[in-house]
Amino acid sequence: MGTLLWAQAKKRLLLMYRYPLNTLSGLAMTFIFFGMVFFGGRAVAGQALTDSLGGIIVGYFLWSMALGAFSGVARSVTKESEWGTLEQLYMSPFGYGRVMIAGVVVGLVESLAWGGATLAFMLAVTGKALHLPVATVAVLTVFAIAPAVGLGFFFGGLALLYKRVENVFNVMQFVLVGLIAAPTVGVVWVRLLPITQGSYLLTRSMREGLRLWELPAAELGLLVGAAVVYFLLGYGAFQWMAGRARRRGLMGHY
Repeated sequence: MGTLLWAQAKKRLLLMYRYPLNTLSGLAMTFIFFGMVFFGGRAVAGQALTDSLGGIIVGYFLWSMALGAFSGVARSVTKESEWGTLEQLYMSPFGYGRVMIAGVVVGLVESLAWGGATLAFMLAVTGKALHLPVATVAVLTVFAIAPAVGLGFFFGGLALLYKRVENVFNVMQFVLVGLIAAPTVGVVWVRLLPITQGSYLLTRSMREGLRLWELPAAELGLLVGAAVVYFLLGYGAFQWMAGRARRRGLMGHY
C-alpha cells in the first residue's frame, strides 16, 4: 500500500505541475467566489453578515473541502475512462477498489492543504479571529467530509454505468451547501444527514475553541458513525455498480 499511495501522490503532483494554469485557476476561483460572497454580502446585509461571519467562514471552509473530496472521487472514474486506463487499473494486482481507496487518502491530504490555504485567505480578508486547535480541526474535518467521499463513490459508480453524469456533479455542489447550512440545533434527525453533524461540531470547535476531548462523547459518536456508514454505503454501491458495468461490457467504452 505504501507503493500505491506514493504512486497516487506522484500522479497527483505531476498533474498539478504539468497543468499549472488549471491548478492555480481552481484555487483562484475558490478565493474569488468567497470574496464575492463576503464583499457583496457586506454591501447588502451589513451588520447581519458580520454577526454570522464565523459560521460563513467555517461553512465555506468545509464546503470547499467536501466538494474537492466528492469531485475527486467521482470525476476520477470519468477521467480514467476517457484516458482509456480504467480497464488497466482493474487488472492491476491491487484491484480498482484499493486503487480508489489510495486515491481517496491522497485526495484527503490534498483537500486539507487547499482547505488550509482557503481558510488563511478568508481570515486575512475578513479580519475575523477563530480558534484553530489544529489537531481537533483536522480530525473533525476528515470525519465531516467522509460522507462526501461516500457520495463520490456512489456517483463514480453511476459514471461507470451511464458515462455522462457531469450535470449531476454540478447539482451536488448546491446539495453540499444545503447539507452544511442545514439547521442542526433542536432538530436531531437533520444530524443524521451526510456532513451536517461534522459541520455542527466543526463550527462549535472553531467558534468556542473546544478541543476534541471537550466535545460531548455522544456527539462525536454520531459523527464517527455517520462517517463510517455513509462511506461504506457509497463504497458498497460503487462495487455493485462496477460489477454490473463489467457484466454489461461497459467498462471498455466511454
